[in-house]
Amino acid sequence: MIGPTTRQSALFYVPLARQAVLLKDDLLDPVDALLDDAELVGLVRERLARRRPLSLRRGRPGIAPDRLLRCCVMKHLKGWSFRELEREVRSSLVCRRFTRFDADVTPNYSTFSRCFALLGPEVTQQVHERVVARAREEKVARGRKLRTDTTVVESNIHYPTDSSLLGDGVQVLTRSLRGIAKQCEAGAVPVVNHGRSVKRRLLEISRSAKVLTVASQQRLKDGYGKILKLTRGVLRQARAVLEDLQAGRLAIVGSLASVMMREEQLRHFIPLVEKVVVQTQQRIFRGNRYVEGKVLSLFEPHTQALRKGKAHKPTEFGRLVRVDEVENGIVSRYEVLEGNAADTNSWGAALRQHQLSFGRPPRMATADRGYFSARNEQEAEASGVERVALPARGRLSQARTKRQKERWFQRALRWRAGIEARISTLKHPFSMVRATYKGEAGFQRYVGWCVISQNLVSMARTLEQRKAGADGGG
Repeated sequence: MIGPTTRQSALFYVPLARQAVLLKDDLLDPVDALLDDAELVGLVRERLARRRPLSLRRGRPGIAPDRLLRCCVMKHLKGWSFRELEREVRSSLVCRRFTRFDADVTPNYSTFSRCFALLGPEVTQQVHERVVARAREEKVARGRKLRTDTTVVESNIHYPTDSSLLGDGVQVLTRSLRGIAKQCEAGAVPVVNHGRSVKRRLLEISRSAKVLTVASQQRLKDGYGKILKLTRGVLRQARAVLEDLQAGRLAIVGSLASVMMREEQLRHFIPLVEKVVVQTQQRIFRGNRYVEGKVLSLFEPHTQALRKGKAHKPTEFGRLVRVDEVENGIVSRYEVLEGNAADTNSWGAALRQHQLSFGRPPRMATADRGYFSARNEQEAEASGVERVALPARGRLSQARTKRQKERWFQRALRWRAGIEARISTLKHPFSMVRATYKGEAGFQRYVGWCVISQNLVSMARTLEQRKAGADGGG
């Protein structure tokens, strides 16, 4: 059952609440008023109502939609984990007042995690659109200028090597087989723990990879051959157990639900481990480094290898994200892209999304030279953009050089450089450098809430400055 948004204060808490109001937080207080928005709370309430058929009227009392919304924002504003969020909401009067828990019992971290996951990518996108609409209503974002860029957000994985992925595969398949064996008759599913053997093989491979002699390369191949043999053996047993479960040949004496959960895990991980085996054979024994559909993580299979030309980090593992920004630091649109798409392909999408958000094209649109093409310039001008500032690449003609030296073009490029700072702000103060939610949907949720939190802070800061200017002028 959805918790109510209107609650009666406990009698003993009233004197304490009077003192708690005096406690100020420079980051949370300006955002507090922006979250008192009926449409934002309504979006969260609508999603919670769809959790179960009768969630509106039956079931245990859950987190109220206004509290859930505020907890989501505060977690990303502060860059906390779920455990840190539970601890701070429970112990801090400022956090209790901001999240509207006051004297009520606070949920534990697992409840926060499950409830946050209900707000999937679609709801997160709707919340973001409402925040941008609120910025338009407050005249913080007028949509006259647009700048766009792409950046890589890392997945929450370890550095992917074929040997470590094989070790992960043996570990996760063995764990699922062991869980099934516990619910079956004794000895029905004999499970061998290959942990020590895998660890030794990984150490052998790590040592051999550091030396480029012929003998070391041969030891490297021998080590990979041994760990591949172990992985194939575990894969054969996992497939056999799945077939026995489907045919009903395994007598289950324990929890059927536990067996079904482990069976689903096997169905998910077996194809991934098989791909890791294939890509390891191709790279180590056939010298083919470019295997189509390469797996970089068993637990975050949506992860992609991206190269953005950074000297300190040539290859990044995550997803490419496009960020569109308008005036006053408001990110009007974000999108998780597929693969290492060229920036030139994102220009048209940025203009179309701006048209949908603001109902008109921007007066000025700019991006870095990676977005430049004659077609992109023509498309922007045809859509109604008055000034298009895309610096060209390569040797420039005399007319092009003259155009790019015009004052308005130079001013547009100086304004464009601000999106680099915006991306840095998203990645560090708002923790978008690495997405810690699980799965592709979790990745999109994490990016979305980082953007939403940043927009709320930028909007609150602009409104505070406007208010201070009006008071000073008066």
